[in-house]
Amino acid sequence: MSSGMSSAMSGDSELRTILGDQVNRLLADQVSKDSLERAEEGASQAELWQAIEENGLPLVLVPEDQGGVGGGWDEAEVVIRAAGKYQAPLPLLESILAGWLLSSAGLEMPTGAVSIAPVRTDEALTITKDGGGYRVGGDATRVPWGRSVEHIAVAGLCDGVAHIALVPAAAWSVTLEDANIAAEPRDSLRFDGQAVAAAPLSESIDPDRLFAFAAMARASQIAGALERALELSVQYANERSQFGTPIGKFQAVQQELARMAGEVAAAGAAVENASRAADRKGSKAGFEMATAKIRASEAATIVASIAHQTHGAMGHTYEHPLHFTTRRLWSWRSEFGSENFWAEELGRSLARKGGQGLWSHLVDRT
Repeated sequence: MSSGMSSAMSGDSELRTILGDQVNRLLADQVSKDSLERAEEGASQAELWQAIEENGLPLVLVPEDQGGVGGGWDEAEVVIRAAGKYQAPLPLLESILAGWLLSSAGLEMPTGAVSIAPVRTDEALTITKDGGGYRVGGDATRVPWGRSVEHIAVAGLCDGVAHIALVPAAAWSVTLEDANIAAEPRDSLRFDGQAVAAAPLSESIDPDRLFAFAAMARASQIAGALERALELSVQYANERSQFGTPIGKFQAVQQELARMAGEVAAAGAAVENASRAADRKGSKAGFEMATAKIRASEAATIVASIAHQTHGAMGHTYEHPLHFTTRRLWSWRSEFGSENFWAEELGRSLARKGGQGLWSHLVDRT
């Protein structure tokens, strides 16, 4: 992070504003329909990633004394939301999460894109001590951007203690190149037990909540994509005419756009609430994190449907940019847990508290 940005900050709200302006200008300038098409064809994103690194965005959750921006989840949320709005075709979200985990363990965040593993609750990778070092072994599926990143931050247990390992690309092999329906890489990897750097996870982070933090981050990305879908739909409704009148003047279309706007606002509010709760309560903000992913994933389905209804056949063509947004909404709504997964998790958690415990829990949300 530049010293100029550091000295400019007088509070968290100012930092959030600065980061929001910065990342939105950068991505609006450098991410376009043409660049997204080239990315899907395999074009390098090195230039865009360099600009992102130069602005310190992957280090938003890394403390200043470790060379980072020194922000919290509220600041990270505005960066991740912009990445979702502009469909940035690289692992900015994953790198932010990796920086947070690595810095919490006292490990240095490397340059270059970093992903995270495992990303499924039914998978685990082994971290074992080997003399004075560590080794990582096992298989992980659906790893975001696995074939293209330079490092992966691996979370796992070592002698019963949660650890984070920084694994270089030479220490894993890609066993299956796959992708989500947005054509973002989701690869199967095999970690072959080479020596890596690792350290215990900070005691302030509950390892059982790592999946919830990732879900909250993905919900932030969804919130940004929802905003973009609404913008495109309103723009099209004002430009497309039938019987000499813009279709946005028709009451039926207006009603659906209003419903769409309500979904976008509700999801955004849930995500902001979760991010601020994570800053206040850390791993104890599981309720808010789950709620954010539930609300954002529900909105993704509704908003994508209305967007395509508004655009008609044009919205289904590859030539129109809408599909870059809706394909990500359909993909991200299920990643790091769908709305059904988190609703069940939330329901089980609340049921275990009993009647009196539930009331106290709900009152404590404020």
